[in-house]
Amino acid sequence: MKGVIGIDVGGTKIAFGAVSPAGDIILRRTIATHPDDSFDQGIARLSIGVEALLGDVGWDVKEIGGIGIGCPGPVDTEKGVILSVYTLPGWSNRAFAAPMSERFAGTPVRLENDANAALLGEAFAGAAKGKKSAVMLTLGTGVGGAVLIDGKIHVGAGGAHPELGHIPALVDGPECPCGIRGCYEIIASGPAIAEAGAAVGLTGSEEVFTAAAEGHEGAQEIIARVAKATETAVWTILHTFLPDILLFGGGIADGHWPLFEAAARKSLAAATLARDEPVTIARATLGNDAGVVGAASLVL
Repeated sequence: MKGVIGIDVGGTKIAFGAVSPAGDIILRRTIATHPDDSFDQGIARLSIGVEALLGDVGWDVKEIGGIGIGCPGPVDTEKGVILSVYTLPGWSNRAFAAPMSERFAGTPVRLENDANAALLGEAFAGAAKGKKSAVMLTLGTGVGGAVLIDGKIHVGAGGAHPELGHIPALVDGPECPCGIRGCYEIIASGPAIAEAGAAVGLTGSEEVFTAAAEGHEGAQEIIARVAKATETAVWTILHTFLPDILLFGGGIADGHWPLFEAAARKSLAAATLARDEPVTIARATLGNDAGVVGAASLVL
């Protein structure tokens, strides 16, 4: 076996990686996600991406150990089915692993939630390596979360994963599509920050961060709300899971790490944790590669 293929399906882009048995990315390629694609179109796009990557890296399909895929939403890892994913509606409740395997000569294909895959990547070759318990928050197009307990990804009833983006973080916050007000995701995700920014004449989440740094009062209020929501979410996570390490990943957290680190450390300093060893607050070290490496680890 020369290696495996790891795929990280996001709300705006899909990353493909040819990964060595040691977890090193040998070659990486990215294409745009087409969220309105039908299921068959989605399978076709993934297949074309894998075929192109195999050609570029010089591997035959018979030389790989499998294909691991991390994707948004809850998944049935045993059946290889995406149960529900609002960012890719055409892919919901469809058997995903089997048709991908058929396209690649019966190569094993494993499916996992994208946040779980990112934490698996950090546990395999990143900041959480060697840790028995860890929690990871990923802030980007949405807010995802994953939990590692005794070295294994925590799986809930029916195979569901923790929805840490739906921790109630601000009582008077905006209404989330889930029906609750003030969920962490509806305040701290990229689209949520952008929507709040639009109300004060700003375009996109990055313009909100830039304007806040330049003294724009409306932008500063938005970022202060993100920080406060982060403090509340972290407080809840620390007291619920008592992890060895709390990781932040995703484009929003990675690009604005000082904000999230300060909020997390503020909650940690005030936490009532009965333990000798302090919780480590850290930025995911694999960055945008965490999902690819984690997906690859599913078949290593």
